[in-house]
Amino acid sequence: MSSTATELVRLLTVRGETLAVAESLTGGLVAAEITGVPGASKVFRGSVTAYATELKRDLLGVDTALLERQGAVDPQVAAQMAAGVRKALGADWGLATTGVAGPDPQDGKPVGTVFVAADGPFTGRPGSAGGGKVEALRLNGSRAEIRMESVRSVLALLLERLADEQTGNERAQDTERNGGF
Repeated sequence: MSSTATELVRLLTVRGETLAVAESLTGGLVAAEITGVPGASKVFRGSVTAYATELKRDLLGVDTALLERQGAVDPQVAAQMAAGVRKALGADWGLATTGVAGPDPQDGKPVGTVFVAADGPFTGRPGSAGGGKVEALRLNGSRAEIRMESVRSVLALLLERLADEQTGNERAQDTERNGGF
């Protein structure tokens, strides 16, 4: 279990928020990383391993035309997977991974092409990091290394979003205390 997963569980617990995960190339590794943290049951709702393209559509609500046009390895697919799992499992935050771990290219995308996404609540508060964010990765290494780096990256993406939101809220509070300056 990583320190990133531990910190993520801690932050979500403090905030009283929940998390769900949609995985493709990582095949359950993100869920395993999160559930390896003691106390994860307070925040982790569950996961969907949608390895097959039609499961992305049927279980996560990814747009059929998008899948037909772009294939499963696409930033919009990752974003829709994160939003879809968040909705399907009733979580505050959704994470998603899709990509090509190898050994062969997929949908015309080379090995190491990965998209990770986070989707969360839009609170309307100053500094709110709600909504969706996708990060494109170009990874090198073995199949196992690409999958593990994808896990690390998607967890770091959400941790960064939560930290940014916290910083934004603190700035807004400072501004209010200082008379708007």
